[in-house]
Amino acid sequence: MGSAPAQIPTSFGHELRACLRCRLVKTYDQFRESGCENCPFFKMDEDNERVVDCTTPNFNGIISVMDPSRSWAARWLRIGRFVPGCYTLAVSEALPEDLQVRVKFINQHILFNKGNMEDGRYGTRFGHNLCEEVHVQYVPPKRII
Repeated sequence: MGSAPAQIPTSFGHELRACLRCRLVKTYDQFRESGCENCPFFKMDEDNERVVDCTTPNFNGIISVMDPSRSWAARWLRIGRFVPGCYTLAVSEALPEDLQVRVKFINQHILFNKGNMEDGRYGTRFGHNLCEEVHVQYVPPKRII
């Protein structure tokens, strides 16, 4: 995953979709034209049906991240290693089973929602603090005096 930013959605209507693996938000046409910057192995830009299989219009909330490695919110959402762009807070469906197998085969990770959206349990899963991202170094913000 490079540091070049992902495309920003060109419209904020019913055309928006979120990648089921990394939760990047773009329009259907943007996924069809350039794929997902975090998940090039899905090859969405080569197969229009793959866009439908790998993305969903059913998601909640959007966050824009300019510097994922320094953003506490990005680390909390586990997107600290992804490219800058717009991401959803939670998707409402899972990646299809065959694509989950493919992702695991190439040794990538799938992001899962943090807790249940209905009962508001975010931030903990199996008693662990999800804010602690092992592979992303925390750099405190600089103080302005």
